[in-house]
Amino acid sequence: QDAEVVRTRDPQRLAQCDVVVDVGGEYDPERHRYDHHQRSFAQSMRSLRPDKPWTTKLSSAGLVYCHFGSQILAGLLGQPEDSPVVKVLYDKLYENFVQEIDAIDNGIAQAEGEPRYALTTTLSARVGHLNPRWNDPDQDTEVG
Repeated sequence: QDAEVVRTRDPQRLAQCDVVVDVGGEYDPERHRYDHHQRSFAQSMRSLRPDKPWTTKLSSAGLVYCHFGSQILAGLLGQPEDSPVVKVLYDKLYENFVQEIDAIDNGIAQAEGEPRYALTTTLSARVGHLNPRWNDPDQDTEVG
């Protein structure tokens, strides 16, 4: 809550940070370093959590979600991390939101034939979510 956010690539500044995300060229969760830009980096949700099916290479966003998503969702929902609701929501949020970020950030095309991941956050999709449902009795699209 009281964290200071610092945007830098300066190694001396990064060394002073408690958590480093998307810079620094290091993935070390014990030291809270979550970068995916190393040539040797090939982690996926499945490689870090073998109970998960997704093999899309993780971005730094995916790494943070992988390590902290359940804890954050549990806190927001007031549920234990191992509750069925948290587990289902964690999977759905990864599959329908974070995986897209991972794939796009890593330059993975959506499809070679069958799509590899769902595009659910495009501008068209976001605008479409603002429209009333076809069966909504109130079809007024004007904001009051």
